[in-house]
Amino acid sequence: MKNKQDIHHHHRRLSDPEPAGKKSPRFTLPDDRTAAADEDYVEITLDLHDDSVEVHSVTAAGGGAVDDPGLKILARGLEKKSSFGSSVLKRLASLTRHPPPPVKRLDRTKSAAAQALKGLKFISKAEGGAAWSEVEKRFDELASYGMLPRSLFGECIGMKGSKEFAGELFDALSRRRNISGDSIAKEQLKDFWDQIADQSFDCRLKTFFDMVDKDADGRITEDEIITLSASANRLSNIQKQADEYARLIMEELDPSNLGYIMIENLETLLLQGAVQPGGGESRNLSKMLSEKLRRTEEHVLQRLYSDGRYFVADNWQRVWVMALWIGAMAGLFAYKYVQYRNKNGFAVMGHCVCAAKGAAETLKLNMALILLPMCRNTITWLRNRTKLGAVVPFDDNINFHKVIAMAIGIGVGIHAISHLTCDFPRLLRASPEEYEKVVQYFGRDQPNSYWHYVKGFEGVTGIVMVVLMAIAFTLASPMFRRNKVHLPKPLDKLAGFNAFCMNKILKLQTWMYLAIPITIYAAERLIRAFRSSIKAVKILKVAVYPGNVLSLHMSKPQGFNYKSGQYIFVNCAAVSPFEWHPFSITSAPMEDYLSVHIRTLGDWTRQLKTVFSEPPPTGKSGLLRADFLQGENNPNFPKVLIDGPYGAPTQDYKDYDVVLLVGLGIGATPMISVVKDIVNNIKAMEEEENAVEEGEGSEPGPMLSSPMHKRKIGSGSEKHDFNTTRAYFYWVTREQGSFEWFKGVMNEVAEMDHKGVIEMHNYCTSVYEEGDARSALIAMLQSINHAKNGVDIVSGTRVKSHFAKPNWRTVYKRIALNHPNSRVGVFYCGAPPPVAELRNLACDFSHKTSTKFEFHKENF
Repeated sequence: MKNKQDIHHHHRRLSDPEPAGKKSPRFTLPDDRTAAADEDYVEITLDLHDDSVEVHSVTAAGGGAVDDPGLKILARGLEKKSSFGSSVLKRLASLTRHPPPPVKRLDRTKSAAAQALKGLKFISKAEGGAAWSEVEKRFDELASYGMLPRSLFGECIGMKGSKEFAGELFDALSRRRNISGDSIAKEQLKDFWDQIADQSFDCRLKTFFDMVDKDADGRITEDEIITLSASANRLSNIQKQADEYARLIMEELDPSNLGYIMIENLETLLLQGAVQPGGGESRNLSKMLSEKLRRTEEHVLQRLYSDGRYFVADNWQRVWVMALWIGAMAGLFAYKYVQYRNKNGFAVMGHCVCAAKGAAETLKLNMALILLPMCRNTITWLRNRTKLGAVVPFDDNINFHKVIAMAIGIGVGIHAISHLTCDFPRLLRASPEEYEKVVQYFGRDQPNSYWHYVKGFEGVTGIVMVVLMAIAFTLASPMFRRNKVHLPKPLDKLAGFNAFCMNKILKLQTWMYLAIPITIYAAERLIRAFRSSIKAVKILKVAVYPGNVLSLHMSKPQGFNYKSGQYIFVNCAAVSPFEWHPFSITSAPMEDYLSVHIRTLGDWTRQLKTVFSEPPPTGKSGLLRADFLQGENNPNFPKVLIDGPYGAPTQDYKDYDVVLLVGLGIGATPMISVVKDIVNNIKAMEEEENAVEEGEGSEPGPMLSSPMHKRKIGSGSEKHDFNTTRAYFYWVTREQGSFEWFKGVMNEVAEMDHKGVIEMHNYCTSVYEEGDARSALIAMLQSINHAKNGVDIVSGTRVKSHFAKPNWRTVYKRIALNHPNSRVGVFYCGAPPPVAELRNLACDFSHKTSTKFEFHKENF
């Protein structure tokens, strides 16, 4: 055509391809003969084939018939002009074969990207391990009239605890399929499930994009990001700052200020954010280690032998102590059994009296021993001043105390049952000739009533002793000690109310068993009263943190020396004059103050927080924040007494080249002291290195005269004691606000540890595991904010946080790969659930790798 004609191409979306030959591109050409008058248009429909183009029809723009002779001539002319058709075909082919250059994407073959491809799951293994059959079963239970409502969608597919997020997912899947309404049928649920369970990363990415893209226009705006953040996480701080973090994402992904981001931008960010720590180890070494850890098939006897050998090797200290104790009880029991076997009473009461007297003899021993594990001052002195710690498991003092209590209960049961059910009935049924043999024990007149034996002095005192012991054991149980069950008044003011009672203490040799233990225990109580009065402390600072945690900073008494990981007992007469509670010291030995962090878990701690939060008489606010410093001479605070320090397992961390510190919730307190101590030692070593570089023989300057430096170079033993070259600290907590407790310590470590001695990991279990679609938004925010500002959005520190619970096997594996032929001290403080897993992994890796893990648990 020689006339100038504007061709308007009504293109379709590339994401919706059309089969060839079904629909034809439509072009509209203005007729230049009438353009000056009324701008009439015509529609030309072309059929595109692989290598040719044909004119399908030429019609008026309004869709009417072609009555104009000129249009008929144009149509016939177009059919003959192959050059025009060829040019159009070439243009369309070039558009098809050479699309515009795509948005630059991250290389998925890289390790970080490959790891990210495993993420963005909508159903975790724990929740989504169910096959479609189980989902279908839940549908039948939840559906009403064959329709599943939107509110029950999350429960049906197994997405627990995420009702809002499940609702957003329901809406996204419905929009994609043009489903209206708030209910779906089983066939539609099956279609939804197939997409949710699809393992393709592209499919999961598209699903997540559709959740954010609520208007389905293929673009994500700032408002849509803010809307998703309210349902995608359970972190209050992020929800409060949703606007700010949404702008942060837009700034990162929309540098041109277009006001929206595309799916390619979202994919790039997700792949870039999936950097796993410690990914530098060799895959071959990791594979070899996995092979070693896989249990091989063994004969039953071989497996029992190897398990027994490993058990003795791991627990030889406990084994010899328990063997000695059990041997002593067995010897005493046998001694009394044989003694009464040769007495006249045996002819009447038989073996029952022998068993009763043997059990009574073990009671004397155990009644004496049960006090010794609670003599904390004596144990601390033996741990610190002697070498007995190498052979005696002082860390198990509380467990040994409980085991002895169980043995006392068994002994009491054997003694009482033998007398009440065997000896007394036999005495009643004895003939006069038989009773004559026991006259010296029970009197000349043979009783004919069972009550006669029970109401005697021995019977009454024995029953009283059993009742008092039952009270003592009951009040010492976890339910009462942790205030799960409240005591009646006045016992609610007496924490740890115990009864130590014995029968016939002045008879025979019983006093020989009890003299030394009672003397030591009484001396311990006198030491506590004396030491707490002369080593008075003053409250310097009080802070109330999120999660009901009270922090007390106290003056450090003169001569108060302690080690990181140890603990003290705290008493506050304003709460209860009789109660002393143990708390780990969170300050480091080189600091000039003492600090403890107390979580309000029971009546005493709750009341302690209350008395420190009450407004003082001067009218100042009683609820103090962390940055408020109270003067030493201010009498507004209640008086606090301390007793200690006492030994704990964590204090021996310096004996190991590598340490793994694990704190669960408030259990991080002893680990924080250790981390501080390591940082202080790093500072001291840097000062010493700088002093050596400045020159030898010069007068010591202020730096060399500091207490910290004197501690390092003052004695060879002090310097030799610090052997730790690497520390791994894992802090697992449920609440985001918990990270406020030790925020300053985290930042200080990140700033001062230039050599990377301490590797810190914060885990927030209220966020879904990494890779879960519900935590994808937080992961994006975390990656952007940490890269831009160097601050983690979850913890508010420079330490990057992880989500959900740690994979402890992976943690042990990394340490074993990084530190072959090393001794690793594993120190744990917190709730009991992870203890078994951590201890078993330590044994497993110690047996099958060259790295030896030694597990220690805090016991109060």
